[in-house]
Amino acid sequence: MRYVSTRGEAPALGFCDAVLTGLASDGGLYVPETWPSFSPDDIARMGGLSYAELAYTVICRFAGVDGDTDTHGEITGVQLKSIIDGAYGTFRHPAVAPLKQLDSNHFLLELFHGPTLAFKDVAMQFLARLMDHILTVRDQRATIVGATSGDTGGAAIEAFRGRERVDIAILFPDGKVSSIQRRQMTTASEPNVRAIAIEGNFDDTQALLKGLFNDQAFRKRVRLSGVNSINWGRIVAQIVYYFSAATSLGAPHRSVSFTVPTGNFGNVFAAYAAKQMGLPIDTLVIATNVNDILHRTVETGRYETRGVHPTQSPSMDIQVSSNFERFLFESQGHDSAAVRRQMASLAQSGAFTLEDAGGKALGDTFVSGSCDEDETSATMARIFKLTGEIVDPHTAVGLSVAERCRNPAVPMISLATAHPAKFPDAVRAATGQTPRLPEWCADLADKPEHYRVLPADLETVAQAIEYGEAPSLPLPEGAL
Repeated sequence: MRYVSTRGEAPALGFCDAVLTGLASDGGLYVPETWPSFSPDDIARMGGLSYAELAYTVICRFAGVDGDTDTHGEITGVQLKSIIDGAYGTFRHPAVAPLKQLDSNHFLLELFHGPTLAFKDVAMQFLARLMDHILTVRDQRATIVGATSGDTGGAAIEAFRGRERVDIAILFPDGKVSSIQRRQMTTASEPNVRAIAIEGNFDDTQALLKGLFNDQAFRKRVRLSGVNSINWGRIVAQIVYYFSAATSLGAPHRSVSFTVPTGNFGNVFAAYAAKQMGLPIDTLVIATNVNDILHRTVETGRYETRGVHPTQSPSMDIQVSSNFERFLFESQGHDSAAVRRQMASLAQSGAFTLEDAGGKALGDTFVSGSCDEDETSATMARIFKLTGEIVDPHTAVGLSVAERCRNPAVPMISLATAHPAKFPDAVRAATGQTPRLPEWCADLADKPEHYRVLPADLETVAQAIEYGEAPSLPLPEGAL
């Protein structure tokens, strides 16, 4: 299995190198040259597997593994199984990603049973162990940098904290994540962790991240790697839970639909990948909050950024959806020149129009909807009244859009992307209930925080990452 850049000007890589590299050297994102596929019989056999066994079955196809001790690929089956077992042994539910029925043919896929109570744990716990393995085998170190709108940062720090071969720095928009999301990043005290609050919004942090990767001298000096959903290792791990949910409800003998609350397009792209591999998905629904660039693009074929509006679902407060580039590449027949034109237009004018093939593919592949703040609150209240379930605001966005878009004859699976206790103020205002953190992490508010606030300046941030300091800024540990 070889991986190519969406922009066509970086070398093709194997699985391990694609994972370590993160963003391609030409600024593009890595995707497989061809999609591996599963037959209906293959998918039927998945029905009796544990989550870890299913993850092994799916990820083998991307890692080039053929048997427990195969050495033709880049990692053996025994090694991959150990990585997967370790990753999903950290989850507090034996099913890892259990399904819960809400209504007739409407199900909730709970993805928040990992260490930081968000769906990002499903991929991050796997990715950390995979990268640690690759670096150990190669006797190398890496500096991992990520930008987060909320959940990715906590999941990444939890997964990589204390690892001997990795330093990790996470950038997050100052004052624009929930207090629990912030504390999950800033209470880590291990010396290999740096949490950095950026004066700006998520798009500013994401622009800094791309700037760091595009600085080839810095990138080489610190052996830079990324853990955002631009990293193919994140996507490949997320593909698994679509197979798990669908086979639990009878795939391949019946189709299912999914509704995915999304901002950066990575989670829903993983669903698209599962469909390309043969999973019988009837409808893929993109759910957005008022920062609805993806919904507008599906409706009009024009991708146009506007100002970011803070909402009670902050992980979706995004205008530049990085993973959409992967879909552009796929939908336009791997035409990297077209992708380069569109990305150049986005950088210059904040917009581009999908070329004919891409526009048709987008409309044929996805349904979409958006949900404003009042409807998000109303959905949390309605779900609690009808079912007794307390859901977080991101999940509520998805449920609201799912109800509008679903076909009652086809099972709809809505993704529950975070535990409601991560957003207690929003949940309390909507339902009158105060969601509690699980007992095993209830002491989070008592731990000291360690982070600094920096301007959205590339040189300042790069120096803070490389040397642990920034010019003309206070250096003592502690919340600043």
